[in-house]
Amino acid sequence: MRRRDLLRAIPALGGLPALGQLALLNPRARAATGLSQAPLDKAPLGPGPRADASQALALPPPLGSGSRVAAVAPGTWWEDPDAEALRLAERLRGAGWQLERRSSLRAAQRWRWFSAPDAQRLQALDRALRDPTIAAVFCVAGGWGSARLLESGWRAPAQPRWLVGFSDASALLLAWMAAGLGGAVHGSCSSDGAAWARLQALLRGQPLEPLQGKGWSGGISTGPLVVTNLTVATHLIGTPWLPDLRGCVLVIEDTGEAPYRIDRLLTHWRSAGLLKAVAGVGVGRFSWKEEDVLPGDLSMEEVLRDRLLDLGVPVVGHLPVGHGQPNLALPLGRLAQLDGQRGTLSLV
Repeated sequence: MRRRDLLRAIPALGGLPALGQLALLNPRARAATGLSQAPLDKAPLGPGPRADASQALALPPPLGSGSRVAAVAPGTWWEDPDAEALRLAERLRGAGWQLERRSSLRAAQRWRWFSAPDAQRLQALDRALRDPTIAAVFCVAGGWGSARLLESGWRAPAQPRWLVGFSDASALLLAWMAAGLGGAVHGSCSSDGAAWARLQALLRGQPLEPLQGKGWSGGISTGPLVVTNLTVATHLIGTPWLPDLRGCVLVIEDTGEAPYRIDRLLTHWRSAGLLKAVAGVGVGRFSWKEEDVLPGDLSMEEVLRDRLLDLGVPVVGHLPVGHGQPNLALPLGRLAQLDGQRGTLSLV
C-alpha cells in the first residue's frame, strides 16, 4: 500500500484487533523432523530440520559434457515459451549441456498470471528435482508463485541438485538451504556475457573471481552465503523455509520497491532479531520508480546505510547482484569472505 493511500485509510479504521486475536500457529511446529526419502505422495511436509549455518553443505556433482538441465517455471510464465526455450536450449548446447523442457512451460497450461495451476507447477518441479538423470534445474520466467509451491506441499529431495534462480525463485533457494541441501545458486540462466560465463564456471566446479563492490563498513567476516531478494525473504519470516542466518554473510537485493518500503522491510528484520548475529551484509542492486520518492525522503543508499551500518559487522554495497546487468551468480551455503574495507565478496 502506498503511504498516501494508507494515510487516507487510517481515520476509517476505527481501531485495530488485539495482537492475541491475530496469533497463528507457528508453521515450524508443523515442519517435518527429518529429510524425506519416501515417495512423493507419502513424504512428510516441510524441508526437514534446519541446517546448521556453521557446517558446509554437500554439493551436487559438477556439470560435465552431456549433462541434462531441466527448465521449470515455478511462478509466472514465459512470454514466448517456444522462442525462450529455443534460446535456452542453444545456450546450453554451447556449454555442452542438454535442455529438458518441462510441461509447466507450455502456454496451454497457463492459469491467471501463473505458468500453470499450483499443483501442476509443483509436480513439474518435484519431478525435475527427483529425476536422477537431471543434473541441474533452472527456474525461469520469475514473477510470483514459488512460495505458493512451498505452501502447497513442496518436499525436499533426499539428494541435492543444482537449483538456479533468483527474484521470486529466492523462496525455493532459501527453502533448499534450510533443508540442508547444497547446490542452490542465486543467478540467472538468461544473463549474457560475464554473468553467463560465471554461472557456467560455478556449475562446473571451477573457481570464481571475487565480486567487487564498495566498502561501507570496515572489517572482514567469513560465513556461509545467504543470497536473496529482500521482499521474498521477508515473507518467509516465521515459516520453516528461512534458513538459519546466524553467522552467515547475508546478501540482499530488490527491485520495484521505493526506499521507504525497503526501510519498512529492514525494520521488520531488525525487530525480528534476524540481523543481530549475521557475520556481514552485502548489498546488491536495488531499483525503484522515481515517482515513489517524495520530496524530503531518504535516498535508497541512505536507507540501507541507516538500517545496516549500526549492526557492527562488515557491510559492502553496490555488489553486481540482482535485477539488472550483470547479475553475477553466487552459491548459497558456500563459505564466503566479506571485506568491508576493500569492498569485495570472495568464496573461501
